Amino acid sequence: MTLFTNTKYTLKLGALALFLGLGSCQEYLNVEPQDQLNKDQVYRDVFDADAAVVGIYGKFMGLAEKYVVLNELRADLVSPTYNAGPFYTQLSEHSVTAENPYASPKDFYEVINNCNDALKNFDLMRADNRLDSNEYNERYSDIGTLRSWLYLQLGIHYGQVPYITEPVENLNDIRNLNQYPRIQFEELLNELITFTEGLPYTDTYSANSTLLIDVDGYNTGKFFINKECLLGDLHLWRGNYVQAASHYKVVLETASDSGSDSERYDVYRVKYAEIASNNDLAVGYIRYREQDAQALINNNTQGWRSMFSREPDALWNTEWIWSLPFDSSFAPENPFINLFSNQNGNYLLKPSQEAMNLWEDQTQLNGFPYDARGSKFSYSMINGDPVIMKYLYNYLDPVSQLPVDVFQRDGRWFLYRAAKLHLRYAEAANRDGQHRLADALLNYGLQNEYTVEGVEDVTDIEQTNLPFPYDFDARQGDFPFYRGNWYRNGGLRGRAYLERAPVYGDSLISIENNLIEEAALELAFEGNRWGDLVRVAIHRNDPAFLADKIYAKLNAQGNAEASAVRTKLMSQENWYLPFVWNDEE
Repeated sequence: MTLFTNTKYTLKLGALALFLGLGSCQEYLNVEPQDQLNKDQVYRDVFDADAAVVGIYGKFMGLAEKYVVLNELRADLVSPTYNAGPFYTQLSEHSVTAENPYASPKDFYEVINNCNDALKNFDLMRADNRLDSNEYNERYSDIGTLRSWLYLQLGIHYGQVPYITEPVENLNDIRNLNQYPRIQFEELLNELITFTEGLPYTDTYSANSTLLIDVDGYNTGKFFINKECLLGDLHLWRGNYVQAASHYKVVLETASDSGSDSERYDVYRVKYAEIASNNDLAVGYIRYREQDAQALINNNTQGWRSMFSREPDALWNTEWIWSLPFDSSFAPENPFINLFSNQNGNYLLKPSQEAMNLWEDQTQLNGFPYDARGSKFSYSMINGDPVIMKYLYNYLDPVSQLPVDVFQRDGRWFLYRAAKLHLRYAEAANRDGQHRLADALLNYGLQNEYTVEGVEDVTDIEQTNLPFPYDFDARQGDFPFYRGNWYRNGGLRGRAYLERAPVYGDSLISIENNLIEEAALELAFEGNRWGDLVRVAIHRNDPAFLADKIYAKLNAQGNAEASAVRTKLMSQENWYLPFVWNDEE
């Protein structure tokens, strides 16, 4: 089976089609505009290889809704609304039946099969010099890493799955246990680490790559999966904490050798607030009005909220590592408006009461008794309903809360950003005994933690003095003058303008609890939560960690099934979805 003979290859690839294959970009792709291509019309040269890459990412974008629904609704931060049908209730209450369309793994395997087909053909292209070594290494590694990401998601949600690395003619055959036996999650992680570590290229696409261009207002640089982040995640899941931290550190240091101060000191650093200008991604107030709740910076171009609404400018690039855009002009359609909006949307999912309570249980540095990342930024009350807003800021007018244009449904799939990277790195470091470092990244940053009061010469302070991957330099001195690469790092809670998260008792467990709670406050609704709960429960060998979180969500909303669901989730085998799909799919 090849991607182009048995599967229709359309050039409607969502926003990716903006730069490959449509409109002003037609000449770039230079493929014949047919719905189905014959074998001799594909994989001829690097442009066909690019078309295959873009085709796979276009297909991948069709998983956005499922990714968010499974990872959020099954966890503790999202609940179904009064509009949601029984399939959503099943996911929230962990009572999923075989008929539930969100449970089927088939659409994951469709993309995996496309990946397998491309990888096989890339090998053939390299063998007869249709791709040079650099072209091959970059594209093979990109699609190979994307396939590993897909398998990681399957492992998280199904526990045991078939690990298939060759194209399959009939996807329904994957259900045959004799033909495609399933392996346990732990073994799957081993396979994924071995394969992904063995890929020939782990950097982002090179600057001269034909896949990196600016077209129609989009830059393609952040469209593609970050290989080092995925390697860090795989090792973190497997409990290889030094290796995880090492891969994360490579990404954290992306801009360390840059000649531009705005990049060198800001990219992926989770920098402190710009108090005077508010030209930042922090929770902040108009200067000298910090005691005025109305002075909160809350718009599409400044402050913490703007990371979800601003154009992909230089500041946006300091936070986002992987993000895919939906464009109203192309398929697939942005699924998040229908999922979340109660204004010309279906309004199916909402923030859970437990999530809202968690934000209200924080205290800001000005004494305000709530986390502004909650009801001010991550969700809003619209017509009496709590509405998840991270995906809607460019769709709803900030004043009227009505659609700016019901036909303009652009949006983004948020996949990886600097805050998530810091939390994952800190989780790995904390597990490896680097509690002080993890706590610093969580709270007020490296310089704050490693400053020695009364010492003006920073030559030997404001740095960790640890070997890689725990080496950080946050020095900022004037006598002598010095600026370490991390001197602007303000910590996650510092950027959120919150009081410090305290540490009680066992540092490892207490800091890990703080990190997972901060992940809820910072990353809510972005598709990370279920995986976070499962991973920590596995590392602690404590199913109650996960079961208690789901119980708290259901109990807070008065769900009579709360206790029964908790009892069910005390058995790890009940964390996973049924591995089934119907013939008509």
